Amino acid sequence: MKKIAIIGTRGIPNHYGGFEQLAEYLSIRLVQMGCKVIVYNSSLHPYQNSTFNGVNIIVCRDPENKLGTFGQFIYDFNCIINTRQSDFDVIIQLGYTSSSIWSFLFPKSASIITNMDGMEWKRSKYGYFTQRFLKLAEKWAVKYSDHLVADSLGIQSYLKTKYNKEATFISYGAEIFNEADESILLNYKLSAYNYFLVIARMEPENNIEIIIKGYLLANSTYPLIIIGSTHTKFGKYLKNKYTNPSVQFLGSLYDIQILNQLRYYAQLYFHGHTVGGTNPSLLEAMASQTLICAHKNIFNESVLHDDALYFQTDEDIAKLIQNLLDNGNRIKKIKNNISKIEQLYQWDKIAKAYYQIIIQA
Repeated sequence: MKKIAIIGTRGIPNHYGGFEQLAEYLSIRLVQMGCKVIVYNSSLHPYQNSTFNGVNIIVCRDPENKLGTFGQFIYDFNCIINTRQSDFDVIIQLGYTSSSIWSFLFPKSASIITNMDGMEWKRSKYGYFTQRFLKLAEKWAVKYSDHLVADSLGIQSYLKTKYNKEATFISYGAEIFNEADESILLNYKLSAYNYFLVIARMEPENNIEIIIKGYLLANSTYPLIIIGSTHTKFGKYLKNKYTNPSVQFLGSLYDIQILNQLRYYAQLYFHGHTVGGTNPSLLEAMASQTLICAHKNIFNESVLHDDALYFQTDEDIAKLIQNLLDNGNRIKKIKNNISKIEQLYQWDKIAKAYYQIIIQA
């Protein structure tokens, strides 16, 4: 029986984002495959039990609420030090931003599998020195890992070109949504297919402001619903600047069932992400049977191909809203994306791909 640790996330069940979702879905399936799995949880995580669906949980002190971003480095340090107390066969590291600085502390007896995420240093929210550090962190993660995982072909190619290091391509997964319930919309004073939707972290590289500007330029009668925390610096900026009542900021929402309902009934779902690999929220949108309007870049196009609308400017957004796709083409794109989820992005397939690396480690 392989003993596996999963670090680099705030913990399970998912209350935050993509890596937490991966940790939850992957860990449960690895347990079902006969592995003993431990996931490291932040002391700030709302779930503090010692097990979750057969997965063991170790809670480590996380001072992020007191120290801000620097607290993430302390949390990752605490997790890595704790891994030295157990005889893990494999440690799966999800991301490297605040953990690779401690890579030399990993137990030598364990094989380190690192999901390299996207090119974090390209995020526009970071200044020059932070970007320089993130390039170093990326280099350390590559150096101290026994196996690399890339969640997109673009990242896989980048790692080969930059470091001459092979990475296994394993995407994220999604579960197809088939339980539409229009009554949930009443809680948000919405009606089916009469609103536009954005679900994203409030960061500049997610193009939320371009989407808002394009929406306002279009003069649509449908509201624009934006889901994501407005407690960040950029989130506060957007909420304070765009006070038009048609632009509705709902704040954070992590209930996957509600999110799926909102995606399903949206007239258009905007996906503005520009940095990273295969974005989990993009796969969820595809699986939710919604029509996607995505930022035109290599990461999004490599997943969606011709089965989405694309934008680069606010004028593009306005034109797409003013000339909504006819129902026949809409249904065709949605069905094609569902086929992609079934063939390429099922969670069971993702877990089996990780398991193949684990048993060879």
